Amino acid sequence: MYIQYIFSVKGRENLIKNHFKDELEKIMCGIISNHNCKTYAIYCNPDHAHVFVGMNPTLSPAKLMEQLKSGSSKWLNDKKYIPSKFSWQDGYGAFTYSKSHIDQVVKYVLNQKEHHKKQTFKDEYLSFLKKFEVDYNLKYLFEWYDNV
Repeated sequence: MYIQYIFSVKGRENLIKNHFKDELEKIMCGIISNHNCKTYAIYCNPDHAHVFVGMNPTLSPAKLMEQLKSGSSKWLNDKKYIPSKFSWQDGYGAFTYSKSHIDQVVKYVLNQKEHHKKQTFKDEYLSFLKKFEVDYNLKYLFEWYDNV
């Protein structure tokens, strides 16, 4: 199973900075590998992340996300890259793809910097929900901050 996870920094703060972004992405790749999954693409925006993985069939998508969020939060807090306590917002999106879509999704994830010059995170996420025909209630989605 191929899954693109999308998840946000708590409070949608722009806490992921360029000076440690690459290191954070490597740590996250390590967590994924340690669970016998394969990272195809990862991109940490200042306020949210996209991670595209090939799942190990013995691991649930929820378990991988739990380990990825907790492990990366712990690493960031231990490194003290952020003056306050770092955590990811509750919840995440998990969107599945077929093998034939791998190249397309990898390009999408790696093009996040350019993509977000044209579209907000909220608009992007809502478009995923629409594309994948996910019924949702706005009150159960991420905390949206329109002025961010």
